[in-house]
Amino acid sequence: MDILLFLLLAPLIAAVLLFALPNHPVRDWLVRIAAVVIAGASVYLLATAFDKGTQLVTFPTEPAGQVMTGLAVVIALYIIAMGAKYRKLIPIVLALVQTGLLLWFELGYAPGMHAEHNLFVDEFSIVMALIIGIIGSAICVYAVPYMRTFHEQHPEVADHRRAFFFVLFVFLSAMFGIVFSNNLAWLFFFWEVTTLCSFVLIGYSKTTEAIDNSFLALVLNLVGGIGFVGALLWLGMTQGTIELDRLVGAGAAVALVPATLISFAGLTKSAQLPFSSWLLGAMVAPTPVSALLHSSTMVKAGVYAIVKFAPVLSGTLPGIFVGLVGGVTFLAASAIAVTQSNAKRVLAYSTVANLGLVVACAGIGTYEAVWAAILLIIFHAVAKSLLFMGVGSVEHQVHSRDIEDMAGLVTRMPRVGVMMLIGMAGMYLAPLGMLISKWATLRAFIDAPGGIIFLLLIAFGSAVTVFFWAKWMGIIIVRPNHAEMIEDRVPWDELSVLGLVAFLVVAASLLFPWVSKVLLEPYVFEIYGKVAELGQDNVIIMLLMMGAVIVLPLSLLYFRSGRHRLDPYMSGRPTTADMHFSGSLGIQREMGLHNYYMDDWFGEQRTFRAGVVVTVLLIVLMFAGLFVAGGLA
Repeated sequence: MDILLFLLLAPLIAAVLLFALPNHPVRDWLVRIAAVVIAGASVYLLATAFDKGTQLVTFPTEPAGQVMTGLAVVIALYIIAMGAKYRKLIPIVLALVQTGLLLWFELGYAPGMHAEHNLFVDEFSIVMALIIGIIGSAICVYAVPYMRTFHEQHPEVADHRRAFFFVLFVFLSAMFGIVFSNNLAWLFFFWEVTTLCSFVLIGYSKTTEAIDNSFLALVLNLVGGIGFVGALLWLGMTQGTIELDRLVGAGAAVALVPATLISFAGLTKSAQLPFSSWLLGAMVAPTPVSALLHSSTMVKAGVYAIVKFAPVLSGTLPGIFVGLVGGVTFLAASAIAVTQSNAKRVLAYSTVANLGLVVACAGIGTYEAVWAAILLIIFHAVAKSLLFMGVGSVEHQVHSRDIEDMAGLVTRMPRVGVMMLIGMAGMYLAPLGMLISKWATLRAFIDAPGGIIFLLLIAFGSAVTVFFWAKWMGIIIVRPNHAEMIEDRVPWDELSVLGLVAFLVVAASLLFPWVSKVLLEPYVFEIYGKVAELGQDNVIIMLLMMGAVIVLPLSLLYFRSGRHRLDPYMSGRPTTADMHFSGSLGIQREMGLHNYYMDDWFGEQRTFRAGVVVTVLLIVLMFAGLFVAGGLA
């Protein structure tokens, strides 16, 4: 299909043009035009392919495969050079091991493994393409004014925006490559390109912290990459197929070993415990990096791979342990998020937690669980990208990432504040996105093997999730002591992108029944021969609830005139309109509102260490399960 090639090549062409242009308004407009074209192409793909099922595309293996192998070696040489420059031995060793294994596969086995269909498109890849094409492109547009303000506020950071936008668009191209590749060797190449892009973007500011965190991300993703190459080698040694559709269709008897190894790579890419530290360290990067790579797209590559192999994992010991890794990650990361006051760290731990829920569904691998997993991917992508960008805009105006400093944001930055509230509501309030997804997840867990364990993990994890979102929403809507209007400083294109993504959060929830019917249900039915769906009564109830959510805030307009504002009540103490009260001996004191962080209960270090211990054990059991299943016999 020509549209697939267009989506693969258009971001790459835009990247080259952006790198060639100097810092100039022309380049900024090129970013916007390229974003619109890429988003439009992804919508065109939906319009032309949504009702055709899986379409396998014949595309010549060579010379494309040879070019990819050569570029993979170049990437490895670059990593080795960077490791030598910054005296980082571990990434050098891992890059050498991974490249050696890759060349062993390419020279020893790949020539005898013919792939008839190197590309494909199905309903799941269409969903992913829409996320990459619309959300990813919107974030690139958001990055134009953000990076301009970033360098104004951080003159000590060298201006490398040409390289920055080049890497952003290369990353989009690689993500399209991941979701359209039916040849696993091609998928691995694009997988490694996203790893390199993440490394470069995390280290953008070139501070010691940024460099260290970029290498941490590189190391952990290289470990996963070695697992991926291991899957390719196993397929070569057993003369298995290199094509994704045939491998998944062959079932666990043939595909359990490569499915487990690629799932391990997916755990690292999606920042599951014990690999979560790279995602947390990535928060040092500029906000567009956090929004693009670490909320809406790159981490989705990891869960995409695991969900694709869910039918193979279903009912197997490795699948159960993959699911438990996700479940434990969801519970631990949700608990740690309660203790965080840094907004980006709250979002980072929330991202890790939500991806854990997707992994839990994929590990279970039933038709209901896969349906729920894709729902989680959709709603998390739109809501979390909105929140990351909202935090970036707020940080530039209040010069802080602390949620305590966002008190009264709806009066200081009304539109941004409301849009952030929409994003948070989309993460946990009925009937918006994530709550619908969690309902579907609970339904899937009830019928799963060992479902009671998964039900407990999601129940307790969801409980603390409600706590940290509710307290953050509360601090945003509280009336501050001094409400200075600062929203007029936010660039118009930043506000426009935030508004677009806020609209998508609501639209995704409103259109959920249609999305399920047109994309999710056909995908699940094609694989499993049966489908999960909402009953008509449930759809009506959700639409009524959505209507109430939209209409009730509008009713406040009725009381806009003639309203009476009351002074805060301080248990009988005399108060003033600016939230001061008379304390002991008549001393005037300022009232303050502060959240609970429960560090004694959910301390980050203690909870993280416990989560690492448990998940390391589960990963060991995951591989041990292959022996029990006879996969390595």
